[in-house]
Amino acid sequence: MAVRGMALVPVAALGLVAGGLWWWAVLRLVLVPQQAGLVEGALVAGGWGLSLLPVHVTAGREITMASRRRRSGGESGPS
Repeated sequence: MAVRGMALVPVAALGLVAGGLWWWAVLRLVLVPQQAGLVEGALVAGGWGLSLLPVHVTAGREITMASRRRRSGGESGPS
């Protein structure tokens, strides 16, 4: 039987490694731009692009009339 929170450990570790690589690339581009290459630029641009994803995914969601309508007649009596 698996412990409930143990599945998040590999995901969290992967996130920390990816975040560390992104910060390494950012600092390398800022501090020594003459030695930074294509890999650092791609890591920075890719990480920045992924950071915008949640904003674009949730921005188009709107509440419609169907989602606000009550499913029953509005009475709270017994069914």
